[in-house]
Amino acid sequence: MTSVEQLDARATRPSVPEPVLSVRDLSVEFSTESGRVSAVDGVDLTLGAGEIVGVVGESGCGKSVTSMSLAGLLPDSARVTGSVLLHGTDRGDLELAGAREPVLRRVRGREIAYIFQEPMTSLNPVVSVGRQIAEVLRAHENVSGREARERAVDLLRLVGIPSPARRVDDFPHQLSGGMRQRVMIAMAVACDPKVLVADEPTTALDVTVQAGILEVLRDLRDRLGTSILFITHDLGVIADVADRVVVMYAGRVVESAPVDELFARPRHRYTAGLMAASPRPGRHASTSRLDEIPGLVPVLSEQPDACTFADRCPAADEQCRTRRPPLASPSATPGRHVAACWHPVPTAPEKTR
Repeated sequence: MTSVEQLDARATRPSVPEPVLSVRDLSVEFSTESGRVSAVDGVDLTLGAGEIVGVVGESGCGKSVTSMSLAGLLPDSARVTGSVLLHGTDRGDLELAGAREPVLRRVRGREIAYIFQEPMTSLNPVVSVGRQIAEVLRAHENVSGREARERAVDLLRLVGIPSPARRVDDFPHQLSGGMRQRVMIAMAVACDPKVLVADEPTTALDVTVQAGILEVLRDLRDRLGTSILFITHDLGVIADVADRVVVMYAGRVVESAPVDELFARPRHRYTAGLMAASPRPGRHASTSRLDEIPGLVPVLSEQPDACTFADRCPAADEQCRTRRPPLASPSATPGRHVAACWHPVPTAPEKTR
């Protein structure tokens, strides 16, 4: 199926699902030897039930810091402000920003689970993969060792690992990179979490293995109703897997839209620049160069009360350099297309039949 067909197929899904996670005015600062550094500045986003929301942006834009702050995984040097509200837990709506460590420990793995980029740094090399999955189950649920092992086999089968009854006793080094990532997914969904955070889960994989991992994530969403926050710098992956897209730049959300709307009509100049800098079908590498965004990402030691993209934007004027453009909150109407830009990309009029 082509990317266009995938976008068309997703267009029939509900545009405003019931929210399971609401992030409001999230900001993160780190203490460094040279002072405090602002990594995330006033981020708003909403993740709906059974929805895959892609968070995209170049390295250093704050997307991973945002994802790690959701369940309190940042170091002590981080100062987190704002609200991270997890809806519909057994204790009602649960505020995670500023929550105590015992609360966060109960949430991690059970309510919010993570898939990281490189499984070999997350998996224990001297413990079988089945035992590692079983440890997640026994940490959060009252199950016996035998029950945990049986469920580990079922989870390996769920994520598409062949011969799961045999592979459950394998060690990480006995598995391929794609299979190790599937093990990480099995561990993440072991306790049926409400939210799955996938932080660059396909970056280190080749294209065919990457496609298989994305298919597993889509299948989990469809079969289990898992809500997925998908962090990546790859627009091609976003087009393939996401329902909605949040674009980040220099610690801020600069655009938010349904995926088909974003690719058809990007409004922020940064989003348009990302698309122009990405490979497109039919463009031969030897005869056509990719466009590039001039300039450098600003230093995050301080966040100006202005557009952070102004120094790299061809349409920037004095207003852009002195006033911060507002972003209509995606929380109110998640299906809307909003952009924090004083001079958005002109929208071409739709053709009439």
